[in-house]
Parts: sequence; C-alpha cells; structure tokens
Amino acid sequence: MNKKIITSVTTFLILASFSILNSCGDSPKKNKETKEVVVEETVYASDVIPFFNDWKLVLGDGSNAGIANNFENKDFFYTENDGAGDWIVFKAPNAGSTHGTSNNTRTELAQIKKWYPKTANDKLTATLKVMNVSATGDARVAASYAVVVGQIHSADAYENEPLKIFYKKFPGHTKGSVFWHYEINTAGDDNSKRWDYSTAVWGNDFSVVGSEENTYPEEPKDGIALGEEFSYEIEVKDGIMNLTFTSEGHDTKTFTKNLIESEYTTTAAIPEQTQKLFVPIGQDGVERKEAYTGEGCFFKLGAYNQTNGKSPEVNKNWCSGAETHGGDIHKQYEDGNYAEVWFKKASIVVSDAAVSNEGYFTKND
Repeated sequence: MNKKIITSVTTFLILASFSILNSCGDSPKKNKETKEVVVEETVYASDVIPFFNDWKLVLGDGSNAGIANNFENKDFFYTENDGAGDWIVFKAPNAGSTHGTSNNTRTELAQIKKWYPKTANDKLTATLKVMNVSATGDARVAASYAVVVGQIHSADAYENEPLKIFYKKFPGHTKGSVFWHYEINTAGDDNSKRWDYSTAVWGNDFSVVGSEENTYPEEPKDGIALGEEFSYEIEVKDGIMNLTFTSEGHDTKTFTKNLIESEYTTTAAIPEQTQKLFVPIGQDGVERKEAYTGEGCFFKLGAYNQTNGKSPEVNKNWCSGAETHGGDIHKQYEDGNYAEVWFKKASIVVSDAAVSNEGYFTKND
C-alpha cells in the first residue's frame, strides 16, 4: 500500500562532568545520540483526486462504503505509487458478493446527484491505466477478459446504460482494445430484449471474439497495453453526448451520440453487429423514440469486472465461465482472476440542474 514516510529527529544531549583532582585542563564530554522515528501515514484516494464529495463507493464484495474521503480497503480500494506519482487502485475479483442483482463484481464510484440529458451540461474526465484483466474465461464470450472503467447510468425507469467504456485484452496478447457501448432504452414493457451497440476506439469492438473456448482472434495492431495510460472525456450537453479519447502515441478519437432522439426505433434499424450478437439469444428489441429523455442519469467510474464464473450456456455474451475459486477473493487475486484499474486524474462538472439521487445503490448494473 502507498505510505508517506515521515522522519522526526530527536536529539538527546547527555552531558557528564567529571572533576578529577590535579586534572583541571579536562573539558566536559558530549555524547549525542540520534534516534529516527519512522511514522507511516496512509495516502488516501481523496489525497490523490480530491473530488469524493460527489460520489459514493461500492466495493468488490458488494458492500457500500459511502463517501470515500480518508478511506481505504486493502482488498479493493487503496493507493499505489509507481515511482512517478500516486494512483488510486480499483480492484474487483471475478466472483464474490455482488451489488444488487448484477452477475459481476465492481469497485466503483457512483455519482450522488443525477442530471437529465435534455437539459444537462455535465462532464466527467479521467486518466487511467488498466493493470489486470481476468486470466481465464471463454474466448467465445464477448465480455470475457474485459472491465468497464467509466459509465453513464440511468437512475429511472429500466435503469439502462447509455454509455459503458470498456478495456479488453485476450490472454497472450500484449495489446488490448478500448471500446464504448450504447445500450438502448427499450420501448414497451419487456426490457429483457435490450441490447448494446459497441464502437471501437483503439483496437476492436465487443463483437470480436474467439472461434473456440481457448482460441483467440488476432491481436489488435493499434491497441492499448496493460499499464499504458489513456484518458477519456464524457460531456453531455443539451441531449448530446460527446466523447473524446486520448493516449500518447495513438490517434485522438471523438464520437457523438444523441441521447434524446433514438435511431433504433424499428426492427429494420437494428445494426448488423446486434443482429450477430444479440438477436440470436432473443435480445431483439427496439428503442423508444425519445431514448433517455426525461430520465435522471449519473456518472460511474472505477473497475466493473465483466468476467464472471457463470456458464456461457446462460448467456453467450455476458457469462464467461471463468475461474472463481468458489468466490474466494484472495485465491482469485493469486492466479490473476480479477480486474484492476488505476486512476491518477479525474474531474467532474455538474450542472446547476442536477438533483439529489440517493437511491442509486438499488441499481442492477
């Protein structure tokens, strides 16, 4: 763990005077004994990025830590120094107690106040590096070996997600992919038919999977390695989501998505990627015309592990069949079956129209 070392020096002067007959020329002798007292002082996440009053924290064991000022948990949430500076570590195993009804563990911040896309003027920025993704999983499952590092989540209605930012790297590859998802806000009464559409930033999108359980696709040439820094900026203003991704040595990528007027209101509009991934498993819904209009949304940031131990027979896109050691967190950490993400910078801008949203901990995803 990251500690600051404080050295305090206390000097003790021991003076002994000896009066020796016929030796008046002798001077007093001085002994100086110096003792160093080493005190370890924890560097908290709130010392690295002082913005925690805007968030509450969920840990990788499903517990709610609340506002995380002057807080650490050595299994899930702490700080490290890489020699150049301090970072906040978010860590989540493949399995354990999960939050809500989700299949996946997370150590993740959720914004306390919600805002509305149509009237929003809100922004989240972050600089991070992914340090680990699961060592196991089924390569045919799109979510295997992936972690979500930033989100926009709805707090209302179906509580769907207009944005998830992923990092994914297959075993044996040096470089992984960064991509983002838009999840439709399903029309009608059956939200089980919702689906995601994935867009590549660097490397591949979500749909590029292995041909067999342990057979991997070709490594992306323009991907991001573990430990390689990248940044994202999410701005939502007047119903439009603007995304900017930057990383040294890579092209800057920008994207725009309308959050208040859907382009997926008919079956004919379902993209080819969705036809391939989601329609075969019955997720073939359409989106309501107004998309996320009228729904309160909030940002999320951290490590939302997408790899889990559920059988791919349950859902070939989201159930990874990875090693979980029966939920033993430390055994998973020992053999690489976890997600770990480090953040060194982040900022949030909240519009005046944002309102309190204390109920977000009931969210399923």
